[in-house]
Amino acid sequence: MVGVEKYHGTGNDFIIVDADEEVPDRRAFAADLCDRETGLTHPDALKTGADGILFLALEDEYSPPRVVMTLVQPDGSVAAMCGNGARCAAKWVAERTGADVVMIDTQAGTRRAEIGDQGVTIEMGEPTFDPDRVPVDSDEPLVEETVEGLSVTVVNTGVPHAVAFVDDVTTVDVDGIAPAVRNADVFPEGANVNFAARRPDGGFDQRTFERGVEAETDSCGTGAVAITAAAERLGKVEKGERIPVHPPGGRLVVQLTEDDALLQGPVEREFAGQAALPDSQPIDTDQDTDADAIGDD
Repeated sequence: MVGVEKYHGTGNDFIIVDADEEVPDRRAFAADLCDRETGLTHPDALKTGADGILFLALEDEYSPPRVVMTLVQPDGSVAAMCGNGARCAAKWVAERTGADVVMIDTQAGTRRAEIGDQGVTIEMGEPTFDPDRVPVDSDEPLVEETVEGLSVTVVNTGVPHAVAFVDDVTTVDVDGIAPAVRNADVFPEGANVNFAARRPDGGFDQRTFERGVEAETDSCGTGAVAITAAAERLGKVEKGERIPVHPPGGRLVVQLTEDDALLQGPVEREFAGQAALPDSQPIDTDQDTDADAIGDD
């Protein structure tokens, strides 16, 4: 049996496993536990399964403490960065160390996170439209270019994103439109697909089809940053503004600076328990059922 905890950031949910736990096949473990129909469940869980598994290696001898984060997605792929996942990782570390600042080592670089009254704020790094760094198969940045019939602006915010601005996200057939864009030939590594609509408060509504999950998720932190970066590129917002972004799972706030992007939002711990390795014993849901809220809800 493997010790697990379940966290979510605005509905983007993750199973957290201490990297010291012995999990011989992380890909199979992720596919098993993340399945939305048959995966990890619990009386205090909002949903069965998860959007990914965070394997976290805590290095608390440093000040501030550091954690190495590896996100294995339901399809077995490893994502270089995940904004909501990193915010969950930061809170997990804070609960163990008492720190209000955490350094998170990801494959997209080291990110600094602060835990405060407004939730968890993380430095996401500078968004880039550079074709080689997104990457896209193009000599020029894709800004309001048509990909598989959809006008998108493409940016990397730790992982590649295609952003389409629409009048109303609720009317978009995400499952019907997004997969062709996500798998378009112009994206050699694929791309997440975001739909954004302007709100009267100056922010944006968001819906995201996530690469690796291969479905729409309730929230996507890198996607919220991508929407804001694309909006700034198109003159819809200005750097320095605090932009509210509303995925289905809640409210995030993004602020672009001259060389970074800040992502802020709530994190909640749902429960702790144990799970069996694949092809072993069934998942044990009779463990610690603590579902205390962490940060703002």
